[in-house]
Amino acid sequence: MQSTRLTLICHARTVAQKLACFPTNEPVENSALASGALAERVAPPRRLICAPELRTRQTAAWFGADAQIDEALRECDWGRWHGVSIKSLQNSEDPALHAWLEDPHATPHGGESVAQLCERVAIWLSSLQATPGHVVAVTHPFVIRAALIHVMQGTAFHDIDVEPLSMVELRFTGRWRLRLPGLDVKGAR
Repeated sequence: MQSTRLTLICHARTVAQKLACFPTNEPVENSALASGALAERVAPPRRLICAPELRTRQTAAWFGADAQIDEALRECDWGRWHGVSIKSLQNSEDPALHAWLEDPHATPHGGESVAQLCERVAIWLSSLQATPGHVVAVTHPFVIRAALIHVMQGTAFHDIDVEPLSMVELRFTGRWRLRLPGLDVKGAR
């Protein structure tokens, strides 16, 4: 059996993330990070791909100049919520926001549902099964969440590998959430 290794990398922080807003096609917040240490973590041979948005292309450039755009990795379509803060939605559309958080098929924003995003990502993951080697994909938090949900379906216990010195962070703020810490790059703020 051929082996496929997939490394999912979340794009660097943006102002929208810092302000808890649904994203637009904004740039990364600190585009002057030294890329040498990042590139070493995913050294060739590997296939580098990224979503089409500016923030993912900028982040992918830190890992190499050879990134190919893959539309399947694109950000979720947030419809009329692009650029809107969570706080603003809590004040103006709390029932719609709550429905979106509770129902993966809900689309109160007029864009793509979480269920649709998960289906798109599942199809993309299936396409990679015939791609041997190391694939490095720079994409968005929701795309990575969708990939994790797809992989962890059913009896997840035996599908989790915990390597020595691994760190997994769980936080409880009304519900348990898995937090995947980013890379600590010197010079990042």
